[in-house]
Amino acid sequence: MNHAVTRMLAIGLLALAVLVLALWLGAAIGETAIPMDVVAKTAANRLWSAGYALDRIDEGIVWNYRLSRAVVAACCGAALALSGAVLQSLLRNVLADPYVLGISAGASTGAVGVVILGLGAGILSLPAGAFLGALTAFSFVAVLAMRSGRGTGAVILAGVAGSQLFNALTSFIVTKAANAEQARGIMFWLLGNLSGVRWPDVWLALPVTAVGLLVCLWHARALDAFTFGTESAASLGISVRRAYVVLVGVAAMMTAVMVSIVGSIGFVGLVIPHAARMVVGVRHGRLLPASALIGAVFMIIADILSRIIIPGQVLPIGVITALVGAPAFALILSQRKATT
Repeated sequence: MNHAVTRMLAIGLLALAVLVLALWLGAAIGETAIPMDVVAKTAANRLWSAGYALDRIDEGIVWNYRLSRAVVAACCGAALALSGAVLQSLLRNVLADPYVLGISAGASTGAVGVVILGLGAGILSLPAGAFLGALTAFSFVAVLAMRSGRGTGAVILAGVAGSQLFNALTSFIVTKAANAEQARGIMFWLLGNLSGVRWPDVWLALPVTAVGLLVCLWHARALDAFTFGTESAASLGISVRRAYVVLVGVAAMMTAVMVSIVGSIGFVGLVIPHAARMVVGVRHGRLLPASALIGAVFMIIADILSRIIIPGQVLPIGVITALVGAPAFALILSQRKATT
């Protein structure tokens, strides 16, 4: 027992060290390189009033721009990877993720509706609009899937239809109601953009990701049972309907909040859970935290690449995730075929 606890503690400390190193690199690497010790001293000054003498410009870049950006990137990657792992388990389909099931597209439509059309008459915030859009899109997909058949294949096909519909609605709203400047900003945002992220976004993204991870871990046993189907889960005493509602709601909440902050980012929720399964296996007690960690580190690295791959220009982070995620997913599928 002591050996098992010691091993879990060692793994937890290693995971924390990897995450801290990724955040450290995310704050240090960019168009203007900042020494690693300056990043550490800036964090010490801001968090513990250490009193190190630093260049005010470098300290401002690290704290006000890069560190908050790295933290939000980590939250976004962790949340999307968790959502993908949960949806793949619930639906028992390797293609399930927030993007394929229309949740991301619906969240984008809700967010754009609030920003451009003023939906909610100022009562709805951007995250609330994105959340309502995500729930609307998933409700549409669920109804369409039930009418066409209850299999997971029907859910995926309905999700593709829902994604196309809500993406079209988003494009229509932008084209019809936005001016040229708004349209340019929205389209760049929809591809994934961390440039405008600041500390207030951290105080939204971080608790949502933490709560989402805790809720998913609380239902790890239920997710293990869903691997064998809903009937098997029910026979093990799992409240199938309640688990579906809670877990889908959490996935929609995390996706909606992240979309409202950084835009729609594909492939993270699709690819990262598969990569995590190759490392830790299929038991959700290990799979969920591994997916969150790998997703967080992947998004930080993608953000770094988006800033340095073209000198003097920042690429949308969704472009980087797609360029990496599409070949990675093709490789995972080919390996699965080779092993079956």
